Amino acid sequence: MDFKSFIRDVPNFPKEGVIFKDITLLLQNPEMLKQTAEALAQLLNDQKIDKVVGMESRGFIFGPILASKLNAGFVPIRKPGKLPSTTLSETYDLEYGTDILEIHTDSITKGDRVLIHDDVLATGGTASAACKLVEKLGGTIVQCNFLIELSFLEGVSKIADYQVKSLLTY
Repeated sequence: MDFKSFIRDVPNFPKEGVIFKDITLLLQNPEMLKQTAEALAQLLNDQKIDKVVGMESRGFIFGPILASKLNAGFVPIRKPGKLPSTTLSETYDLEYGTDILEIHTDSITKGDRVLIHDDVLATGGTASAACKLVEKLGGTIVQCNFLIELSFLEGVSKIADYQVKSLLTY
């Protein structure tokens, strides 16, 4: 499938100088949505997964679809104060400053085989923080899975200890 023809570039969003990869055209097309979910699941090569972890907010789009396809549970990782129960936090570096992600402490059981999923791998900070949270709870990361990798930002270097696969690379 020609997934890239359903990804549009939006210049200067969310700030000047950034070219945003907009996936809404892909999401709006029922056949492309279905084909994308199938292709992301195939990146796992039939490995057993217990939990799919998706990062706020666009990891929440394909994360639950993948969890359903894989007969696995879905675990959201969110910004601080968004999860209602007891959480574990991880601080990570941004280009200018830091941010924090949180996960419910009871969402991963020791030994769970986990797929980390997000829509875009950019600088790798979010993915790295998600991996740390999962491992602190005793999960085993099987793979980090992305719709898009922006290879020029070298985010894969922050998660180089894990198997990383992306459907599209720019």
